[in-house]
Amino acid sequence: MRKLLWVVSLMAALTLSGCGYNEFQTKDEQVKAAWGEVLNQYQRRADLIPNLVATVQGYAQQERDVLIGVTNARARATSVNLPAEAINDPAKMQQFQQAQAELSGALGRLLVVAENYPQLKSDQNFRELQAQLEGTENRITTARNRFIKAVQEFNILARKFPTNLTAMMFGYKEKPSFTVEDEKSISRPPKVDFAPKPATPAAPAAPAPAPAQPPATK
Repeated sequence: MRKLLWVVSLMAALTLSGCGYNEFQTKDEQVKAAWGEVLNQYQRRADLIPNLVATVQGYAQQERDVLIGVTNARARATSVNLPAEAINDPAKMQQFQQAQAELSGALGRLLVVAENYPQLKSDQNFRELQAQLEGTENRITTARNRFIKAVQEFNILARKFPTNLTAMMFGYKEKPSFTVEDEKSISRPPKVDFAPKPATPAAPAAPAPAPAQPPATK
């Protein structure tokens, strides 16, 4: 009897391995790891924002609306908590994307505003923060792309035959991914040119009107 149970267990293990069960476990862990890196990089960006806002505020207090916009966008982005266990929910994933996209837009507007303040642009702390922010945006893009690839591999496994039978048997469903109409524009780091702009040459003065001719004498 014990030998029979051992044979049955061995056959079940071989069957599960051959039908992709173990591969599903591997792909699922890869998706979770990739998502963890996405969250780490977004958190890194969020951690940079308070110092960035404080630095800009020191030179441009009148830009109150822009500064409040960034602060509020950061608060909304950090309030959307999406752990790896919840990424299978498309609605929550969409909510997370929207909050992060709003923060990206607010940061872009803040950096554009900085162009109007030469003293701010020359501030060493601001320049370092801007460089760190751009580097973080690049890492966010890389992490997002790795997550997209990991989800794609899992979803292909869930759709193709015969592993789709395993997916149906164990309830493995396709995972949502980043879905925006223009992925590149959302992921592209906001860039601001800090190089001094050449002075615009003054327009040439209009020629003086010709003096009026005296009336002809008869």
